[in-house]
Amino acid sequence: MTQIKFYGRRDVWADRRREISDIVHGCLVDVWKLPEDKRFHRFLLLDSEDMICPQRSERYLIVEIACFSGRSDEAKRSLIRALFTRTGEALDLPAEDLEIVIMESPKVNWGIRGLPGDELTLMYPVTI
Repeated sequence: MTQIKFYGRRDVWADRRREISDIVHGCLVDVWKLPEDKRFHRFLLLDSEDMICPQRSERYLIVEIACFSGRSDEAKRSLIRALFTRTGEALDLPAEDLEIVIMESPKVNWGIRGLPGDELTLMYPVTI
């Protein structure tokens, strides 16, 4: 299970939500082997005065990935590299304007479809 939150400026990213979502989801499918139909993305877009980061441009974007624990460090590194590469290519987003945070928690800490996460049967791997 993964849930993605995107934080950025509304005036910069509002019209590009689908494009960003497609890029990030493509990376998750390719690198972490998530199914195509497992997309849970939320955009938390802010007014310019609510996003204070003077060391970054107005295109600064934070991608926060909440997921079950279990993926190897190399799987996490591979995802991070893919995200930097693809956002750079597709969005012309400099690496300095993208920050990625992977936040893991045990399956038992999740409640999904009426069950604790550790009782779910998943159709995709978590330990990669």
